[in-house]
Amino acid sequence: MKKLILPLLFLTIFRLNAQETHSHGRAINFPNVPGYLSLKCDLHQHTVFSDGEVWPTIRVQEALKDSLDVISLTEHLEYQPHKADIPHPDRNRSHDIAVKEADGNLLVVRGSEITRSMPPGHCNAIFINDANKLLNDDPMVVFREAKNQGAFVFWNHPNWTAQAQDGVARLSEMHKKLIDEKLLHGIEVVNDVTYSAEALQIALDNNLTIMGTSDIHGLIDWGHNVAGGGHRPITIVFATEKTEAAVKDGLVNRRTVVWYNNNLIGREAQILPLLNACMTVKKAEYQGKTSVVTVTIENHSDAEFILSSFGEYTFHANDDVVMVAPNGITEVQVKTLEKLPSFDLKFTVLNAITAPRTHPEITLKVAVGD
Repeated sequence: MKKLILPLLFLTIFRLNAQETHSHGRAINFPNVPGYLSLKCDLHQHTVFSDGEVWPTIRVQEALKDSLDVISLTEHLEYQPHKADIPHPDRNRSHDIAVKEADGNLLVVRGSEITRSMPPGHCNAIFINDANKLLNDDPMVVFREAKNQGAFVFWNHPNWTAQAQDGVARLSEMHKKLIDEKLLHGIEVVNDVTYSAEALQIALDNNLTIMGTSDIHGLIDWGHNVAGGGHRPITIVFATEKTEAAVKDGLVNRRTVVWYNNNLIGREAQILPLLNACMTVKKAEYQGKTSVVTVTIENHSDAEFILSSFGEYTFHANDDVVMVAPNGITEVQVKTLEKLPSFDLKFTVLNAITAPRTHPEITLKVAVGD
């Protein structure tokens, strides 16, 4: 018996330590912004209850490892390839299993994917009450039922080459009708491993919420190379509190930023507060009697920022591009020509996007220590 207990004890300790280390290393981290929590959300995922490859509990466990706040398992309503093996007349079953597994540690929003050919293509309806009531042959009836249930609806992968062979997202007359009738509220600018500049422009032109999701079917670790430093795409929702009502309010009012492939994508009104919360000047000191000041920039996020200087000052150790390391500090040596008590560093953030081929500008205010 003792021979059995010791290996089991060692294995348990090893697994706990491995989980703790791995979880800490992969947890997605972004700071809150003034007035709002920065909630990390992945609102488009699949399990074996539609065309996914894992049980709903795995989706919850992955989300907890990634330190997400909100997920939705948006199973295809109409497309059920595993129904011979997992027959389930209740389209809410996946959600119910996930809620039990989450046990209050994660918000699991009830949702489903409306799966149609173009138009309208595939759309997610989240914050619904009953997925079964969305089963109808007429897509307009489905969208109106979603509205009756108080759903937030967004267009999935509008650049999907299976439905747009050139990879370009375009609004059809049906999409315009859905927007006009307030039946469509958002659009995926990022889906899985693709980004659509055209979808971003559609969002800006039509006042739609900017969304980014994993649309994961297999394992997050394999699909996004988490072990190699990759991350799933997420939508950061700025909400007053961590509740379904507050998350929905953030989505409806377009308070979102997408994080994808180390890029932040969103409207300037949301991007700028997040960038200012992510990067702060920790200290600044002149090097002896010189007029070269060492500025320490602290990054409070997982994003590695690529900054292009356009201000009046040049640097002593690099050209006009500065890489700001994630979750740590980066030092830059600034030539101010004379000793100043304070000054501004002005940058364009190249890996932040507010419109196609458009990047925001930030100002880091530097106060020099004694």
